[in-house]
Amino acid sequence: MGCPQALTTRTAVSQQAGTVGTPPDPKGQPMNAVADLAEVVTEPVTAPSGRLVAGRYRLRSLLGRGAMGRVWLAEDELLCRPVALKQHLANDTGSVGEARAARARSLNEARTAARVTHDGVVRILDLVREGSLPWIVMEPLSGQTLAQVIATDGPLSIDRVIRLALRLLDVLRSVHAAGIVHRDVKPGNVQLCADGRVVLTDFGVACMHDEDFDWPHGVVAGSPAFMSPEQLRGDEPAPPSDLFSLGATLYAAVEGRTPFDQGGLWATLTAVAENPPGPWLRAGRVRPVIAGLLAKDPAARLTIGAARTALLDLALT
Repeated sequence: MGCPQALTTRTAVSQQAGTVGTPPDPKGQPMNAVADLAEVVTEPVTAPSGRLVAGRYRLRSLLGRGAMGRVWLAEDELLCRPVALKQHLANDTGSVGEARAARARSLNEARTAARVTHDGVVRILDLVREGSLPWIVMEPLSGQTLAQVIATDGPLSIDRVIRLALRLLDVLRSVHAAGIVHRDVKPGNVQLCADGRVVLTDFGVACMHDEDFDWPHGVVAGSPAFMSPEQLRGDEPAPPSDLFSLGATLYAAVEGRTPFDQGGLWATLTAVAENPPGPWLRAGRVRPVIAGLLAKDPAARLTIGAARTALLDLALT
């Protein structure tokens, strides 16, 4: 069964988060300034034989892949509409425990994102099982991620960054009100849609205050260049951590690089924990807000309300 009109819309969906666990080579790994340590597929790859998932979703093209997941553009053959399917992958060991962890990640992501009702959060449509692993069915998002826009067009204007910041603060207010900490706010997880929406995606490492799911002991969830100092310490997840990551994201948007980039993973992590952000070359009047979000001490960090008030004042100047 097929729908009468082929899927032609180019869709992009955010990549899976990175993690920090067992240290790599002490020399560190080279880091792209805004690549978020995830691979983006810039040209769609045809899915093998148009694979049908759960008897309903026909895979059409691979949109993106990361260390632990793949995202596909697909066709819902029942309702004749385009959807995006995300598959969390087990690692190469193929162990029962790893498969169980992949299933837990999928369920966690679907539940947390579905808990938030806001047009700035990617909509979860279904959760299905194919073989041993689940697939998350999501709305397809047009446009590009913020990371892609920075990479292709360069830094954003100050006025555009102010508008972007206000929208993301509104999204995070709803996320936090639902009892959720996203834990992976970064340019690659911010979708700038063709219809003007700004959408926060990839709740794969998010946590809910009333749920027990968490990453394995000794593994810190998040993307290193955008993690807060308290995330690096392994502290209990809390909303101020998302605001630090938002500050790092806004810095990258206006400066075109991450605020603590040192060229290697472990040097960058040290800078996140100890060094001030910089250099500041393009931020201009929005610098105090971004710097306030990047305060090392969560208690000294700008709140959503304070940041919003400051940005609205800037928007009028």
